[in-house]
Amino acid sequence: MKDKSNTAPRGPIRKAVFPVAGLGSRFLPATKAQPKEMLPIVDKPLIQYAVEEAVAAGITDLIFITGRNKRAIEDHFDKAYELEAELEAAKKTALLEQVRNTVPAHVNCIFIRQSEALGLGHAVLCARPVVGDEPFAVLLADDFMDTNGHAKPVLAQMVDAYDYERASVLAVQNVPKDKTHQYGIVSAAPYRERMELVSGIVEKPAPEVAPSTLAVVGRYVLSGRIFEYLEHLGKGAGGEIQLTDGIAALMQAERVLAYRYDGVRYDCGSKLGYLKATVAMGLKHPETGAEFRASLEELLQPEE
Repeated sequence: MKDKSNTAPRGPIRKAVFPVAGLGSRFLPATKAQPKEMLPIVDKPLIQYAVEEAVAAGITDLIFITGRNKRAIEDHFDKAYELEAELEAAKKTALLEQVRNTVPAHVNCIFIRQSEALGLGHAVLCARPVVGDEPFAVLLADDFMDTNGHAKPVLAQMVDAYDYERASVLAVQNVPKDKTHQYGIVSAAPYRERMELVSGIVEKPAPEVAPSTLAVVGRYVLSGRIFEYLEHLGKGAGGEIQLTDGIAALMQAERVLAYRYDGVRYDCGSKLGYLKATVAMGLKHPETGAEFRASLEELLQPEE
C-alpha cells in the first residue's frame, strides 16, 4: 500500500455535486414527467432540502448533474419573473420571499448534462471540469437528512470533520444484515468520536460476504484526487462506474474516514422512506403540525 502520510488538499469546501440524472423508476407513474428530486416533502421538493443543507455548510457552487426530463430542477432554481410579479401584485410578501430565496444571491447554480446513465461514479466525474482538483461534497437528494434542529446539518458536520482531519469523509450508518446488498459497505477501525478509519469498501455485497453492516449513505466530502481514479475505472457492480470503486482506489493514496453523523436519514428513494419523511416533517411544520398530529391520531384509532 502506498504511503498515506500526505493528506487531502487543503482549502475550504465550496463546491457540491448533486447527481440528479436518475429515472426514479420506483416512483412511477409519479415520475413519468417530473424528476423524482422534485417530489415534495410537505411544501418543498427533496432537492431543495439538499441544497439548503449544502448552503448551510458553506457551499457556494451547486453543480447539478442532470439528464433528460430534468428541466424542472433548473426551472425551480431559476428566477420566476411572472410568478414573482403576481405575488408582489397580490401583496403576498411571505410567499414572494420564499420564491426569491430558493437559492441565496451569493450561490451559483451550474447544470451539466450526463449524456449516458453510466452510474454514480460517472455522474461525479462529469463535475470535474468545474471542481478541478479542489475538495468537494456530493449529496444524494434521495437521502433526506433531518437533524431536528438539535445539531448542525449533516453536511456541515462532515465539513467540520474534513477541515480538522484533511481526509475524505463518508457518511455512514449501520443497516440490517439482510440489506447490505443495497449499499456500499465499509470495513473500518475506531479512530475518533463518531469517526472510523476506513480500511476497505465494497459495493452492494451479499449479506453472507459483507465485511460489516456499516453502510455509506448519501453524503460525501471527497478529495479532488478521486477524479484521477474515476477517470480510469471500468464498469463495476450493475455494469456501472461506481463511486465506491473510486473511493477504494483513493484509499490506497489517502486516508478515508467513515463518519457516524448526528441525525436521522430517510431513504426517500423508497416509497416507505418517503412516506416516513413526509410524516416526520409534516408533524414539525409550523402551519400543519398540530392539526396533522390530531388527524393522524384520529386515523390510527381502532374502529369500534
